[in-house]
Amino acid sequence: MEILKGTSLLLLVLAGFTLFSYKAPKGSKAMAALAGAACAAFLVEAFQLYVGGDLLGFEFLGEVGSAAGGMGGVAAAALVALAVGASPVYALLLGVSVAGLGLLPGFIAGYLVAFLVKYIERKVPGGLDLIVIIVICAPLVRFIGEIMTPVVNATLLNIGGIITETANSNPVLMGIILGGVITVVATAPLSSMALTAMLGLTGVPMAIGALAVFGSSFMNYVLFDRMKFGDRKTTISVAIEPLTQAHIISANPVPVYATNFIGGAASGVIIALSGLINNATGTATPIAGLAVMYGFNDPVKVTIVALSCAAVSAIAGFLGSMVFKNYKIKKVAELENNEAVEKAA
Repeated sequence: MEILKGTSLLLLVLAGFTLFSYKAPKGSKAMAALAGAACAAFLVEAFQLYVGGDLLGFEFLGEVGSAAGGMGGVAAAALVALAVGASPVYALLLGVSVAGLGLLPGFIAGYLVAFLVKYIERKVPGGLDLIVIIVICAPLVRFIGEIMTPVVNATLLNIGGIITETANSNPVLMGIILGGVITVVATAPLSSMALTAMLGLTGVPMAIGALAVFGSSFMNYVLFDRMKFGDRKTTISVAIEPLTQAHIISANPVPVYATNFIGGAASGVIIALSGLINNATGTATPIAGLAVMYGFNDPVKVTIVALSCAAVSAIAGFLGSMVFKNYKIKKVAELENNEAVEKAA
């Protein structure tokens, strides 16, 4: 029952992000901003802290990674405010006001207050608007962020309950659910890096997250290439880092999420049965996740398991493209046309 509850909650969260992207004002741009913030903070952290700092032993690179990883809320609030249309100075003002808060609280607060900032910019004379925004919007954005923090944490802890429940059962069940869940989240603006970092995953669960997401690179390359979501650049980008194409994925949730769950689940079973571990939390990302695995396990075993995940994931991508070949999708050109129409309006 708890596994069902946690899985249902995750699907609800993903559905909420998709609905937001479709229906909320500037929703698609806001989601792209959230994906960019996750890349800016957590991808830098994964490479510099865990690869450059921990694996290669460069203390300075570790400091770079730690600094970037703690700025998720700042990046999210600033980038979403820019996406909504606030001026760069005021967007950054909102960002620094939520320093120390998490990615999602910063995103939610920045998105809501950015519309007020735009209104003040239009209605208040130049020069005076800066004072008004400092006095009203700076404390307001942090207040909203702090209110949202326990809500976000409660949601993530419930999703984390899936991991706890399955970890106490059997490796196959843990691999299926955890591999599928984290791989789906890797394609969603929530970010698998953010999720695994917030949950503090280590050991076998983190190994599943890292290598399942690594395998998803091959899966998404095959899926995007055969479904023709975009051009070659789009296909290569989604293989390197799915978050860079979050706007396309959010517009086509069914084929992408379904395929990624199947491929991630298959990889998860392989990883869980292998016994590999990963004690670098937050490294559920294709390239850095694989690199970090070599620091905690036998290199030959890591290579064999990684190649196995790549193979089953590529097969899942091919099968997904066959199952959804007649499914109506939104391609890059269509999304760009919609954006142009929105700008013209």
